[in-house]
Amino acid sequence: MSTEKAHRVLVVDDDPDIVELLDYNLQKEGYEVRTAPDGRKAIEIARTFQPELVLLDIMMPHMDGIEAGRQLRSLPDLRQTYILYLTARSEEYSEVAAFDVGADDYITKPIKPRALMSRINALFRREAQKADTGDLIQIADLTINRKNYSVNRGDQSIILPKKEFELFFHLAQTPNKVFSREELLQKIWGADIYVLERTVDVHIRKLREKIGEGYIRTLKGVGYMFEVA
Repeated sequence: MSTEKAHRVLVVDDDPDIVELLDYNLQKEGYEVRTAPDGRKAIEIARTFQPELVLLDIMMPHMDGIEAGRQLRSLPDLRQTYILYLTARSEEYSEVAAFDVGADDYITKPIKPRALMSRINALFRREAQKADTGDLIQIADLTINRKNYSVNRGDQSIILPKKEFELFFHLAQTPNKVFSREELLQKIWGADIYVLERTVDVHIRKLREKIGEGYIRTLKGVGYMFEVA
């Protein structure tokens, strides 16, 4: 993969063999890579390295991947960083916990390097396509700006993580249109990413907490829509 400026990726795993495998394949694809053996060290490195993508294990010493993801999302400069979990934990509650702290994807081990690299490359390609549009939505009392992933409600500025913003932006693009959970998963997470439908519910709940009630309406058994009177 040839790019003018290499995307920065932080690999976090306590298994040195997996770290070596990922480091090798990512550098081969042209990415700039840093590694960390646990969540605590990952936070320390991320503050200065400013990764655009974090590949994060869950079961690690000192600080597990869920807490590390929560802390990464709390850092203002990393709110738009992709967080992709690579873990042996296949239980539904682990996946829900990961998306609850702001994960963008969740992949269970064993890792298939070629498939993973393809997935990561596609992630950054979609990001570049979105950046080219530079869309701005002004609706109701909101200004939604895709350039900086910001939402302004009157004088209040709200910064959202990538997936929450993309979900809100997509709903607001077509007000009063109902989208099913399956449609939203396909559009926001992509057909090649396998996540639970409940993931949409988690993100909607977080959006309501940050932006307030009265914008996103739930139609029971159908889906969600951005409601404008």
